[in-house]
Amino acid sequence: MREHPESPIFGPEDPRLDPPNPPEIQPVRSIAKAISWRVVGTLDTLILSFVILSFLGPFLGLEEASGVDKIRTAALIALTEVATKMTLYYLHERLWSRLQWDRTVDEEGHYREGRRRSATKTATWRVLASADTMVLGFVFTGNLATAISIGGFEVITKLVLYFFHERYWARIRWGIIAGSA
Repeated sequence: MREHPESPIFGPEDPRLDPPNPPEIQPVRSIAKAISWRVVGTLDTLILSFVILSFLGPFLGLEEASGVDKIRTAALIALTEVATKMTLYYLHERLWSRLQWDRTVDEEGHYREGRRRSATKTATWRVLASADTMVLGFVFTGNLATAISIGGFEVITKLVLYFFHERYWARIRWGIIAGSA
């Protein structure tokens, strides 16, 4: 008995995945997404760092510090992340703009991104971003356990925030030049 071949997951076999004139995602869109995500991400890092420094710091071997010192350290981590994460996010976004996996072109000539694509982008970004946070946490606290704690808790909060950020931006057509359907 002859088996039927599996349908491809992605590839030129589906003409919607390899259109002759695909939509073009403008770099300005990637910049706007990077800025909007960085605002959300910086606030999350600031609050999370302060909470961990305040409540877990003594258990992780950090010396007791004043509230002002804790907020200062949290602010240094969060504000330094603005520069490092904006750069990393832009590069991540440009890489993903070149990948065709799990996106199609709609009748108006715009990309429609699937949930699997958003979830995969979320996971790859989170690995990269959490590593960056852990490095910055270590640089500013000098304590590896604290740095890992900040990065570890951040994985949970930011996965959720980033997924919804991606879903929101998937509905916005600004910064995309339509191709032919």
